[in-house]
Amino acid sequence: MSAPIFRDPVQDGAADPVVVRKEGTEEWWMFYTNRRAASGGEGFSWIHGSPIGVAVSTDAGASWTYRGTAKGLDAPGDEGLNTHWAPEVIFAEAQYHMFLSYITGTPTHWQVPRTITHFVSDDLETWQRVGPLKLSSDRVIDAAVYHCPDGLWRLWYKDENNGSATWCATSQNLFDWTVEGEVIPGSPNAAPHEGPNVFALGGFIWMIVDEWHGQGVYRSMDAKNWVRQGVIGGEAGMDKGDIRFVRHADVVAFNDHAALFYFTHPEWDEHSQAEGPRNAAERATVIHHARLTVEDGVLVLDRDIPADAALLREGG
Repeated sequence: MSAPIFRDPVQDGAADPVVVRKEGTEEWWMFYTNRRAASGGEGFSWIHGSPIGVAVSTDAGASWTYRGTAKGLDAPGDEGLNTHWAPEVIFAEAQYHMFLSYITGTPTHWQVPRTITHFVSDDLETWQRVGPLKLSSDRVIDAAVYHCPDGLWRLWYKDENNGSATWCATSQNLFDWTVEGEVIPGSPNAAPHEGPNVFALGGFIWMIVDEWHGQGVYRSMDAKNWVRQGVIGGEAGMDKGDIRFVRHADVVAFNDHAALFYFTHPEWDEHSQAEGPRNAAERATVIHHARLTVEDGVLVLDRDIPADAALLREGG
């Protein structure tokens, strides 16, 4: 129960998953940050220089097959190894859209510019670069996109220059964006966080954010005003590979449940080793899935489900 569902066979650093169905097929595609767990580079270079990995399921998420890495995501003129993080992938207006956290090169530290860059595709394989979004600062990551009840698209993201908070921008067409402002404050007024994800389930709109001790949960009726519920995914799962807390997650919602995809560091004890993972084993990450339901207006996580559960269909 709760065992990993996928481990990257090359870099061993699968993280920040997003799952999308390929239209007209039974294929579900997982895109993920592919950290270089075994890299011996200086400082935080192992978490940079990351391509976007791809895995595909043809059995509603019961099994996943590695399909390599996404190509064509580097900016023109950026030669060498660049950093691709936390893709958000949706299908809208007859094409796929990717909103990718992009960093030039492989920095050894955190203090570098970061953009959210837009791409489009007809088939999930070949991506055309639209360009970086102009948002609230030059250090933004972790896009989440949702079509809201007021008819606008909203993009939530982490602004690292503004207290590790979640900010929001709006659009009528997914190409032209206007910053709306801060949505969930970061430190010192609230828990610092990243990795927002927004979805509808059980008559409500939900936002989860990664607080590095589980997922902070917020509920809304309009995707504009949010009320905090608490934290899910802070308690260990039953499987020995799932004893760490739930990190940066994605949700695919159906009528009766939602599938949560998240990652963990199986070998890194975040509480006793706060300075960070020290070697390849502790840097390694794995992908898990879990089931979400809504009970009496509360988002409920069932983490202890079989790794071969077919969650990506009604009744899963």
